Amino acid sequence: MHASPLSIIIPVLNEANGISACLQALQPLAQRGVHIIVADGGSTDGTAQLAATELKNFPHALVIQAPRGRAQQMNAGAAQAGGGVLLFLHADTLLPPAADQCIAQALASRARAWGRFDVRIDGSSPMLKIVAVLMNLRSRWSGMATGDQAIFMTRAAFDAVGGFPVQPLMEDIEISKRLGKLSRPACLHEKVTTSGRRWETRGVWKTIFLMWRLRFAYGCGAAPERLALLYREVR
Repeated sequence: MHASPLSIIIPVLNEANGISACLQALQPLAQRGVHIIVADGGSTDGTAQLAATELKNFPHALVIQAPRGRAQQMNAGAAQAGGGVLLFLHADTLLPPAADQCIAQALASRARAWGRFDVRIDGSSPMLKIVAVLMNLRSRWSGMATGDQAIFMTRAAFDAVGGFPVQPLMEDIEISKRLGKLSRPACLHEKVTTSGRRWETRGVWKTIFLMWRLRFAYGCGAAPERLALLYREVR
């Protein structure tokens, strides 16, 4: 089977509880030739070993070690990717079954160099449905995408913007800004499903207001390092 032009990069750090489910869900894509790369940032809970076990029978897959930090891990994964299209997936997010076909159609016209999926947030709070709807609407309006929405882009676009900026927070917002200079994003209606654990652990409203506060501060020029400290303190 010929390898797909799509490579999926998954940055992980201590994701032993969920990495197996994440990778098992990617098996249909892997059987169609999609390349899977897990970029581990130094997990101490056996995540890398679990990932290697799950990927043993995947036709195009590997686990790499990378400097800790989501941006650096994603850049390291991209450096190992052979595909002409890159998708960056959080370990607690599940793609729709035909994600590879959706992406191929979205980028086929060459009018779009990058894009993201709509998101559904899995959890018990009914507020999470509203949060997801607002995230998707805001993304369409602003042209910005978050990592929860499974950002994808052509290899040429990734190289043109220099990959993800190495910063401790808001790397997804910053790369969206840079990619937006190349094209508007393809905003796919097909949904990825992401975990609502951070909303439910901290409290839905508390998390909403924290993220609004952080994004507003970043838009006003606050340093990502300062925002990362605030994020950790509130968490």
